[in-house]
Amino acid sequence: MEPKKQKMTDADKEEAHKTTTCSYWVPRKKRRCKMTANKGSLFCGAHAPPTVAPTISDDKSGKDSFQERISCPLDPKHTVFKKKLAKHLTICNARDQESSLPYIVKGVNSGEDLEEPLEDLEKLNQIKLHELTDEEFYGVIGKVKDLYDKHINLSIKEMQLEHESLKEELNRKDYGQETLRQLAQASSLLGILEKDQQFTDHTSYVEFGAGKGQLAYYLATVLETQQLTHSQVILIDRMSLRHKKDNKVTNKELVQRIRADIADLKLNALPELNKTQRTVAISKHLCGAATDLTLRCMLDDGVAGTDYVLIALCCHHRCSWRSYVGRSFLQQSGIGPREFAILTKMVSWAVCGTGLSRERRKAMEQSDNQPTETNTQRLSREEREKIGQQCKRVLDYGRLEHLRSHGYQAELKFYVTRDVTLENVVLVARPYISKNEGQNKCS
Repeated sequence: MEPKKQKMTDADKEEAHKTTTCSYWVPRKKRRCKMTANKGSLFCGAHAPPTVAPTISDDKSGKDSFQERISCPLDPKHTVFKKKLAKHLTICNARDQESSLPYIVKGVNSGEDLEEPLEDLEKLNQIKLHELTDEEFYGVIGKVKDLYDKHINLSIKEMQLEHESLKEELNRKDYGQETLRQLAQASSLLGILEKDQQFTDHTSYVEFGAGKGQLAYYLATVLETQQLTHSQVILIDRMSLRHKKDNKVTNKELVQRIRADIADLKLNALPELNKTQRTVAISKHLCGAATDLTLRCMLDDGVAGTDYVLIALCCHHRCSWRSYVGRSFLQQSGIGPREFAILTKMVSWAVCGTGLSRERRKAMEQSDNQPTETNTQRLSREEREKIGQQCKRVLDYGRLEHLRSHGYQAELKFYVTRDVTLENVVLVARPYISKNEGQNKCS
């Protein structure tokens, strides 16, 4: 009988962890890297110092375990063996995605040429709200209030739905709050698609900014359940991500993933769309400028090229003057590049709460101290939150005007409650005349 192994003490486990995992400190995540360290080194391959002298020989190969590493010229956040640099540059995630693919056209959706130099626009991003004069500060707020009262106030209706396919998932007790929050959003979006009769055969559902593909997974599940075998889900994302949810779809032919930056994607040249008769554009999380890039991408030579649009809006602070599609709407109201830069900073008031960082709020909660209002603000927290919401809706209304001018019926809806997410507005649009109706009229 073999002797019973002794259990490792906490000290032994900690020591083993130190010797087997990378020692690199990841500033963004505020923890050490969890990758396995290379043999004889404190670091994993990605985080090894740029230059490492040979130290340990591999008895089996007779070669040194370490070779010289240098920072990747495409992305200095990681390193690569110098002798393998040429091969790495062909597969690095940071490489230029220009190619001979017909649907990749560099900058096709980036926006029109600007009168203002890009350097001047970048300087505007450095504006600090507390440094503005009262005249300019309240002047921008006044314009936002006027636009909100004229075009948006009380016009956004609620459309909070659930889809049958996600009821079981939403009732699970072992899911945390964040998971349930994401599922609630996906369920409502699928519910809207069903209400608007968008689950049809011979349809391509294109998810922009698909990320790990959670929404696409549940959408593909619905298509499979309803036996819409001639439809498909196409995921668009510029990153190559691990642990993708769409990999778990039973019928692999239902889902295709296209790696492309939305700024460079010429949608009507995508060969996959030739397999179907209709195109539905969806997204659950498109940060700022990515929404505007998508709205440009959907237009086919300046007219409505997509049969239905469902985009959950968020992160308006990441909008840019160049890509924003509602520039003409804002300019008609006296809002130019400088006012736009100020407006995109004010939008954060809608979701930032106290204005304190997450780490600072957590520290204060642990010390039983409640955040107090600072005297440096010209507005109360409630006033800032209200104006932040109005800024968001003004930017969204500019998008509606752009779509309407290109043949779409477009509106905003509250698709979940604010306790699910403060970013609870979805853009819904469809052409005044569908492509099929237009073809019938022409014939």
